[in-house]
Amino acid sequence: MNDPFERYHCQISLPGFGISSQELLHHAKILIVGMGGLGCPTAQYLVSSGIGTIALADDDLVSESNLHRQILYTPQDIGTYKVDAAAKKLQQQNPAVSIIPYRLKVASSNVMDLISEFDLIVEGTDNFETKCLLNDACVLAGKPLVYGAIYQYEGQVSIWNVLQEDGTYSPNYRDVFPDAEESQVPNCREGGVLPTLAGIIGCMQANEVIKYFTQPQDVLAGKLWLMNVLNGKTQVIKLRKTSAQITSLPQTVQVITFEQLMQEKNHFEIIDVRSVEEHQHFNIGGTNIPVEELQHHVHSFSGLSKPLLVYCQSGKRSAQAVKKIKKAFPDKEVFSLKGGINTIQP
Repeated sequence: MNDPFERYHCQISLPGFGISSQELLHHAKILIVGMGGLGCPTAQYLVSSGIGTIALADDDLVSESNLHRQILYTPQDIGTYKVDAAAKKLQQQNPAVSIIPYRLKVASSNVMDLISEFDLIVEGTDNFETKCLLNDACVLAGKPLVYGAIYQYEGQVSIWNVLQEDGTYSPNYRDVFPDAEESQVPNCREGGVLPTLAGIIGCMQANEVIKYFTQPQDVLAGKLWLMNVLNGKTQVIKLRKTSAQITSLPQTVQVITFEQLMQEKNHFEIIDVRSVEEHQHFNIGGTNIPVEELQHHVHSFSGLSKPLLVYCQSGKRSAQAVKKIKKAFPDKEVFSLKGGINTIQP
């Protein structure tokens, strides 16, 4: 009879690892949110290491611009769902691992149910809204969250909300980045990223997962690991808890695609929250109210019976506008155009 752990012989042979650690990995259940530049290498190395159950959550499709850093995908996968393409490749890599694809957008309405069945969550997302949502959900559920972020030549890794021996939890994302949702850092497409950085940071995230189950005393809880691939420098910063309290989840901005909008354009009141100059250069219709001036016009939305569709260049300003409108009118249907008009502008 073949040894089911033979493929893991090299890691089992490590000092202090052994069969007992491999058994812990085999029984572990983890969820990876975001199958992009970080999720791909994280998933590949966790599958190869023998994590028993790995779920993948993402609602995005593979595009050509993904291929230089999202190494699970090939040109043949363009236009398909990332989780479907990833699950197929990962299952081929290690048939003994259970791969569960979730073709969905993680939102405030589903995140608690989604994370409930898993021992640990990995986030490989590219926006602050989802990072904050996952952090808050993991704090409320008492689950650890492996964090990773990349931008241009720099990346960082930590593990949030780890239960300590004294019954307290290690620092979480809100302790370190309290105003993250207000940040306007460009994503990889806008700001650029070196593809090797995604591989390094994704591998470090996988490393934290393996350590959490086998050598928990050595994880990056209460620490932030930083890497600059241009000069090769790394450093570890010690973190501390703050008085920040998390008692509820932030509400997720609802989005629709340009294709959905075109099918039901007459169903919406459309608002362009870019500058006047941007609107005049190119627009898809609607009223132009720059996001900086929105507070002076928000009262006018009360009399509108149709749902609102807000758009900007990339989706960042429109998401900010949606939150402002929902704060004034919590029951109103307000949507942001996914990816902004960058997705359709010639």
